[in-house]
Amino acid sequence: MKVSRRDGVNYVFDGQHTIEIVATESGSRDTPVWCMIYDDLAYKEEAHIFADQKKHVKKLSPYETFKGHIEAGDEKQLMIQTILKSYGLVAAGTKIPNGVCAVTTLERIYDKFGQSTLDTVLRIAVATWEGEDNSLSGSMLMGIARIVVAYGDLLKEDRFKEQVGRVSVKSIIRTAKERRPGALGFAEAMMIAYNNKSKNGLSIRMLYGGKNMAYESEEEDDAGQG
Repeated sequence: MKVSRRDGVNYVFDGQHTIEIVATESGSRDTPVWCMIYDDLAYKEEAHIFADQKKHVKKLSPYETFKGHIEAGDEKQLMIQTILKSYGLVAAGTKIPNGVCAVTTLERIYDKFGQSTLDTVLRIAVATWEGEDNSLSGSMLMGIARIVVAYGDLLKEDRFKEQVGRVSVKSIIRTAKERRPGALGFAEAMMIAYNNKSKNGLSIRMLYGGKNMAYESEEEDDAGQG
């Protein structure tokens, strides 16, 4: 907390929200908190300190936020971590072997489509490309999620691995950009590969069959992360 002490009165000028959180979590407004005390500041000086320090506060990355939830024991992030581990993967802040940087997309798949879908998406991605560069990016994972949700039991994972796995991730990305923006472009590119040389392929139109499959650009914030 940042506190300005003027005329014997303490004024909190940065950290009010933190105070409320501490009071709520502890059940008491008398819970001690660490404070930085400024003596005899004018109101304008308080405002200056507040504004200037905000310029230098580094925004937490999605990975740092994810790790914070893990440390706090939050159920969703712990479950995502467990699913990742089951496929030899880890959440990561930078590209590393078997690392998934697209933690925001992992959370969105979990929230929007459920735990089972996230598990299926990661299983398919790992089996199909075996860790190929960018195979675990946000748009790739969300693209697979949309395929899994759209086709359900009609989608054959063995065929997906065999047919789509023949196509490099670079080719998928190139075709996706030619089709349409976002994860739906990736989903279309993968379904083109899936249907290759099949007389009775699955209709790409099924990707747009329900309200959950409507186009959204939500995965763009970490779409390029591996």
